[in-house]
Amino acid sequence: MQIESLKVRNFRVFNDIKVEDIPPMAVFLGKNGAGKTTFFDIFGFLHDSLNSNIRSALSKRGGFQEVVSREQTDDIQFEIKFRPSPNEPVITYELTIGLNEKSAPVVKKEVMRFRRGQSGAPWKILEFANGRGVAVEGNPSSYEDVKNTPRTPQRISSPDILAIKGLGQFENFPAVASLRRLIEDWYVSDFHIESARNRQEANYSESLSTTGDNLAQVSKFLYENHRERFDGIIAAMKRRVPGVDNVETKVTEDGYVILRFQDSKFKNPFSSKFVSDGTIKMFTYLLLLSEPTPHALLCVEEPENQLYPELLAELAEEFRQYSQVGGQVFISTHSPDFLNSIRLEELYCLVKCEGYTKIVRAMDLPLVKSLYNEGDMLGSLWSEGILISEATKAGGA
Repeated sequence: MQIESLKVRNFRVFNDIKVEDIPPMAVFLGKNGAGKTTFFDIFGFLHDSLNSNIRSALSKRGGFQEVVSREQTDDIQFEIKFRPSPNEPVITYELTIGLNEKSAPVVKKEVMRFRRGQSGAPWKILEFANGRGVAVEGNPSSYEDVKNTPRTPQRISSPDILAIKGLGQFENFPAVASLRRLIEDWYVSDFHIESARNRQEANYSESLSTTGDNLAQVSKFLYENHRERFDGIIAAMKRRVPGVDNVETKVTEDGYVILRFQDSKFKNPFSSKFVSDGTIKMFTYLLLLSEPTPHALLCVEEPENQLYPELLAELAEEFRQYSQVGGQVFISTHSPDFLNSIRLEELYCLVKCEGYTKIVRAMDLPLVKSLYNEGDMLGSLWSEGILISEATKAGGA
């Protein structure tokens, strides 16, 4: 999946943003409080809205009044353009969320369009408001197909439920089902090191949870079912973390699975609760990037935390490889060392302008582009304040 552009209005600090020409790996840079976490929560919010409903996703974040941009009375709006795969058409998904006459959150507008080719208006194949609407059945390949396909009125059980959740469960709406599956597969990391350390019940897990609380279970799955991938993780750990020669999973007598790390200088392995935070975090990233089925979108906040700076260049390249062979990758950072390992076209800057956050593509900053082409490192431009000062000028223009 490739998200090509994103528009957001009235979602917390993002009163009005438009992010275009998004590459397979995109890095979002900003000072503390600029909105990096909130940007990732756009995708978390849409994911939660699909898995439950709008009311629940808003309540999780304090309710509508806490989510809508401050001092704004308009609705919350999203527009995402993306391709499910390189050979498929661009899909445009629009969502407007507001309050009804009883001050209850509802889906005021939900539209899905797609087109084949590079020209012409997109074809509207789904249009809903307040739980009612129409959708085109089948998989149309031309405007004539769309125009001639009967549109049967549809109704969702509640106006706070996304139409793509309801209709996406039926085979006769394949385009809608495709969008639903993609959003369900978004991974917005909320990793907690202590959750990853804890022993876990010996259940079956193929994919890492967003908090990492099933780390040992997924390790066991990879070891037993994808040994070559697991061996690759161990080889990387040996190169990067002094004293780690092996990692094993052990099922205890009372039915729990634990991670144990081996140092060749000692006979017995030791529990994960005795290794450093950085060791746990590196192992988690390697495991996540080695899962057999990549996520459609992978969002990772500040991967530099707890990691030695020299490890960041190789980790950045691994994220890039993941984005090229699997799903798209979004990363937030404020690390000069991590920035030195990325490309100019991958970088976006978040800056505050008159109380709200703007997102500026680094490629669109003439001075930054000139200095980068002359050999300046992005990490240095960040440390010297040039990146943010230039982005602030552009954002306030």
